[in-house]
Amino acid sequence: MNWCIVTDSSCDMVLDRELPENIRIEEVPFIISVGDKDYVDTAELDVNEMLDDMESCSEASRTACPSPNAWYDKFKTADCSIAITISKNLSGSYNSALTAREMILQKYPEKKIYILDSLSAGSALTLYAEKAIELIEAGCEFEHITEKLKACRKERNTVFALASFGNLVKNGRVSRLSGFIAGKLGIWGIGVASDIGTIIVKAKTRGLGKVLSAFITDMKENGFAGGYVIISHCQNLELATKLKERIVELWNNTKVKILSTGGLCSYYAERRGLIVVY
Repeated sequence: MNWCIVTDSSCDMVLDRELPENIRIEEVPFIISVGDKDYVDTAELDVNEMLDDMESCSEASRTACPSPNAWYDKFKTADCSIAITISKNLSGSYNSALTAREMILQKYPEKKIYILDSLSAGSALTLYAEKAIELIEAGCEFEHITEKLKACRKERNTVFALASFGNLVKNGRVSRLSGFIAGKLGIWGIGVASDIGTIIVKAKTRGLGKVLSAFITDMKENGFAGGYVIISHCQNLELATKLKERIVELWNNTKVKILSTGGLCSYYAERRGLIVVY
């Protein structure tokens, strides 16, 4: 039996080992439109060029989720597929994958396909993909894997920090005056993913020390006692590394992985932003 784990390109994932022949990781890309230019969110995307264009463009940029056909092409290549999407409350990617599943099962009713709404983005998808791989390698049945992934989702938390409000201003979610003041004063926005996959802004703070403290406070409030943490950063390895050091200092039984954000998460986090999943 062969397996395909498919994510949309909101997933920030770098495999650090080879997989068995019966397991494949695939990705379906978003398209990010800036002015009259479209960026396909693949591994070849020049994220820095995209961010430069976003910052210099006076218009609001926009994104388009993967089509049902993009998901369909991945599903048809495997006996069992696990699809993991960005929160359905942030994008139509989940519904697109559901449509593809219906299309596949009409033609190939013997295939097994499960679609997991991550209720988040970025590193959360990475964590669920890694968990799926672990369960497949352990020889677990398809239904057992889907139940474990749903249980895993209930235990995970996502917190982020934004240093730039440019995208929010252009899309009308923050006033130009507020965005200008926040930029000039070095104010960061601190937010979390809610239980239903929406974004909640918890606080605004100033100074990198307070930004680091905001992450640690969130982890303590949620009862973190060690384990696995993934930090995704948009061109801010220095701050990501400092946060990793602080986390390991407080919880020495913790593994921390640092990843760079891909196109879609860079679009949302903007330059210097951090997304943390634990």
